[in-house]
Amino acid sequence: MKQLLLFATLCAGALSVAAQQKEPVDAIINEFYHHPEHIMVAAHRASHNKYPENSLAAVKESIEQGIDVVEIDLHETKDHILVVMHDATITRTTGKPGKIKDYTYRELQQFPLLFNGQPTTEKIPTFEQVLQLTKGRIIVDVDFKEDSESAAKQAFAQIAAHGMEKQVLFFIYDHHQAPTLHSWNPKIPVMPRAHSIAEVAEIQEIAAKQGKFPVIHGDDSFYSDSLMKSITASGTRVWMNALGKYDKLESEKEDAGFDQLRKDAAYANAIQTNYPEKLLVYLRKKGLHK
Repeated sequence: MKQLLLFATLCAGALSVAAQQKEPVDAIINEFYHHPEHIMVAAHRASHNKYPENSLAAVKESIEQGIDVVEIDLHETKDHILVVMHDATITRTTGKPGKIKDYTYRELQQFPLLFNGQPTTEKIPTFEQVLQLTKGRIIVDVDFKEDSESAAKQAFAQIAAHGMEKQVLFFIYDHHQAPTLHSWNPKIPVMPRAHSIAEVAEIQEIAAKQGKFPVIHGDDSFYSDSLMKSITASGTRVWMNALGKYDKLESEKEDAGFDQLRKDAAYANAIQTNYPEKLLVYLRKKGLHK
């Protein structure tokens, strides 16, 4: 009997380990770090063509579509709760006046999120809720909108508390902040924004001291194949946006926007778009996605 119990215990432990190894996000992370020939798809403000942007429903939609990365935006409320919202104000997304920081989280919950101008059952989610929803399922790109160091530390603490360091990208507009963030928790990967060739060089200097960045957010204002090829050759991904002109072209004619982006930024291997489901289909058709 003891031998049977021991065998059952060992089997249960093996199954538990196997289950942990088969989380959906593990396959995405493997693609992200080990298959630069594949282009990763990022859903801007989550998949918001059916649901309000940055809502839990839109995040869930990204997961169900098989999108690689869901991009969300973080702000802080009056009572220092991190919430997911793109704008500093709530007018465009709820129809109500004022800034996020003017309200407590509980007060914000009175206002439903709008979709196509109409109220929905969705409310402004907390960062905590998004982490709970996405854990083990999708990479999360955190576009941190606050200037507060305490808010950034709170975000890092929540990511670590959920054991989600491996599946979060922390996006920053100023690459000079990277060493500070790295000192807080080197396990949380940072994605710096480069606004010029000079800034790419500065980012590479930082990487030489603290370890390479998994991805650099580029810009078409200084894009060149030679520069981006050198970045991807070093094992760092190049992130480019389809937002704006490329998404507009895509909305007017199928594949037109994505075809043009591929011509203009051939070495981009992470693309953020408002049409993630369309981009996923496009890339798979071209053999550019897993």
